[in-house]
Amino acid sequence: MDLPNFSLPLIQGFLICLARVAAMFAAIPVFSGSQVPFQMRLGVAVMFAMITYPVVQDYIPHESFTILGFGLVVAAEIVLGLLVGFLAQLVFMAAEFAGSLIGYQMGFAAANIFDPSTQSQVALISRFQGIFAILLFLSLNIHHLFLEAIVASFEMLPPGSLTLSGGAIPMIVEVANHSLVLSLRLVAPILALLILSTLTLGVMSRVFPQLNVFMISFPVNIGISFIVMGLTFGIVSSLLKEEFFSLPERFLRLFSLM
Repeated sequence: MDLPNFSLPLIQGFLICLARVAAMFAAIPVFSGSQVPFQMRLGVAVMFAMITYPVVQDYIPHESFTILGFGLVVAAEIVLGLLVGFLAQLVFMAAEFAGSLIGYQMGFAAANIFDPSTQSQVALISRFQGIFAILLFLSLNIHHLFLEAIVASFEMLPPGSLTLSGGAIPMIVEVANHSLVLSLRLVAPILALLILSTLTLGVMSRVFPQLNVFMISFPVNIGISFIVMGLTFGIVSSLLKEEFFSLPERFLRLFSLM
């Protein structure tokens, strides 16, 4: 059995492929948290790079790079992988921001928990919304799209051809603005009812001055929020599904603009 010829261009080509794959996996919401050990993330990235490299090796330049040239190519691959992951992260940021707004309005502003993925204190409802988005992400097998995006990225954007002078940055800003609108759409039903509840309690405090509206508002707002959250889970799921299924189109659009 003949062993493969591990020439310098072959090793450099695999490392270039590994840089793009590892950057994408590092930015995937499920694997990006610190609760996943670094060794596991690196092992998964190396495994998928070994699987992907035979498929995409024709798109990788077969030449010996200088140290500076190789470093620039690897840096560009890492930037591309992080941008792809950031587009997916925006959906989860929208869900968590919507949870922060809900928690603040329902009276859970001080109810924080420790988030091991970010090593910081986060709002309770925000973390709940984030976990719900991750579970929906996995149940729909959207993480498989990243594998397809890896191969498509090499076909549409071979290593060494990355440029940020086109419309990539405006496109990312546009998606970020869309994510902000998405967070408002996710939280709109609950905010509307909480505002109505606040107005009603304000009127009652004027009609019945002896009524302790401050103490009543907490259980009323919490109860309304949980009830509406339960009733609107289907709508929230539909909105998140729509965003998740639009990720391949955004990836291809990003590759075409770079």
